[in-house]
Amino acid sequence: MASKNITFDNIPASIRKPGKYLEFNTRLAVRTLPNNKQSMLIIGQKIAAGTIAQKIPTMVCSDADASTYFGAGSMCHLMTRAAIKANKYLDLTVIALDDAGAGVAASGTVTITGPATSAGALTLYVANKRIDIAIAKDDAANAIAAALNTELCKHADLPVTAAVLNAVVTITAKNKGLCGNDIGLGYELTNAAGVGVAIVAMAAGATNPTLQDALAAVFPEKYDIVVTPYNNQTDLTTLKTHLDSVSGPLEQRPGVGVYGMNGALATATTLSAQVNSGRILCIYQRYTSTKRRSMPYEIAAAMGAVMAWEEDPAKPLNTLALVGIAPADIAERLSRTEQETLLYNGVTPLEIGPGEVVQIVRAISTYLKDAQNVDDISLLEITTIRTLDYVRKALRERYSLRFPREKKSVRVKAAIITETLDVLYKLQDLEILEAVDEWKSYVIVEDDLQDPNRLNVRVPADVVNGLHVLAARIDLFL
Repeated sequence: MASKNITFDNIPASIRKPGKYLEFNTRLAVRTLPNNKQSMLIIGQKIAAGTIAQKIPTMVCSDADASTYFGAGSMCHLMTRAAIKANKYLDLTVIALDDAGAGVAASGTVTITGPATSAGALTLYVANKRIDIAIAKDDAANAIAAALNTELCKHADLPVTAAVLNAVVTITAKNKGLCGNDIGLGYELTNAAGVGVAIVAMAAGATNPTLQDALAAVFPEKYDIVVTPYNNQTDLTTLKTHLDSVSGPLEQRPGVGVYGMNGALATATTLSAQVNSGRILCIYQRYTSTKRRSMPYEIAAAMGAVMAWEEDPAKPLNTLALVGIAPADIAERLSRTEQETLLYNGVTPLEIGPGEVVQIVRAISTYLKDAQNVDDISLLEITTIRTLDYVRKALRERYSLRFPREKKSVRVKAAIITETLDVLYKLQDLEILEAVDEWKSYVIVEDDLQDPNRLNVRVPADVVNGLHVLAARIDLFL
């Protein structure tokens, strides 16, 4: 029922001059829920060739832009590429950091032996990139190594540089820090009898830049999804603190963090337990022996982009594809038991679907236990915190529209309940909340006991859960 107490914002009650005065009131115009367009932030490292200075949030729309802004083959460039491949309509901002002054670049080697007694080919895999060279009969080891080095140097978008000395090609990460240790090196020899290849894996990368520097620069901004390249406890604790701050009841900006891992399963589950956050997701695919592999930060960027594509916060992400991510070799693929282990330990597993497509099994957060170290599934599904963020957004916008300058009267208290229920019912229509009738008596507006100018509102939110398991029994009758 419309209020009988008509108030005006711009027409004073003290007017004495005759006239017909009309003002516009837009507070009641919006009756729908807000959209839920998702924005994503990538944090990474640049190289000196990049044209954008560090710690400047930059909107990026293409692979080419990222190459120019942050340097070809830099972490920021490759993370952007992975994200845009997974979601070409992504609303993406990237903030880059320079390498740490004390940082050390990871390196590895490819050693060739020979000579070749027959013609053939050598394929070197650097992360998710394939490099091919031909080998002629009688090619010496030094010549093969030199040819490989020449071919590597043609690919500016590799995450590494190369140098050759005699028959040894040294591979060095373009960015310093721990992430360089995750750059995979693998090879295949086709024919080329007499040729041998020995690889020393990338290692010795050390000292990331300070993640907090990037997060401090974007603290006032709203990003629904934050992708970090760093998968260690120190940096993820920094991210957790940031997300808890920006998404708390005072700042009220949604935020979910994503990081990736591609090594041993036990390493992934150990780290997720250390993170233990309802706002942080670990995406995992095992590549311990796979020749061609996507880097953890590429997997994370692709996962974040797919999450940003799904604007319905309550809808599960099961089976969605991470386009552009390299599938693991058959021997490396996760068994059902391993997938269950990951899902019970706060890790989101990937599997290989038809057509060798990498896809999400089930998206869960790293949250496993409450503050008392008791098992807690309240924030297990990543959809739960995303749903709560959207419910808060819908209510906050409605309250802001309807009650910008109100007295704390009985009429206003009743109106707050009415508007709250209207939002809840609309959320139910979208299958974001459910059982509103059952819970509507729990919508309470009451005076604060200490502040005479404050009202406290209780809002029940029965979120719609994802359908992950459908069990049926088939009864046989003869």
